[in-house]
Amino acid sequence: MGLLTPIAVKLGSRPWMPRLLPQITWTDTHLQKVTKGRLTLLDIAGLPNLMLTVPGRKSGIPRSTPLLCVPWKGGWLIAGSYFGAPKPPAWAANLRAAETVQVRYDRRTASCAWRELAGEEKERAWSHMLVIWPNYAKYTEWTDREIPVFLLTPL
Repeated sequence: MGLLTPIAVKLGSRPWMPRLLPQITWTDTHLQKVTKGRLTLLDIAGLPNLMLTVPGRKSGIPRSTPLLCVPWKGGWLIAGSYFGAPKPPAWAANLRAAETVQVRYDRRTASCAWRELAGEEKERAWSHMLVIWPNYAKYTEWTDREIPVFLLTPL
């Protein structure tokens, strides 16, 4: 956690944030390109993050998305929360269609297996994720859909 983390948590708790997500993602992706992956918006906010690259389920073209993540059991937890928006993020459907994915974390790239968590395991992971990003609890209130949780594990 960093000095700006409380500000990021406050901003992330605003109900209008889902509308800004495309602009935030675009800005973060371009910031990473300009800095050759050395800096992300989530780095500035003091939050753990990764760049998920997964082939498009229809096109097969690799798509990269910067995501908040939570280190867990030698891998990373990610949530398809999309700031509690009514529709799930496109990367979640692409992930479900992929066998493996690429993850860039802390300037290192790894091929990863993934699995969607369910039941008690998901509940334990979710509790751990709330420590890092308490706004996940708000996102479940803002949407009627189930927010998926995925575990990415380096191969």
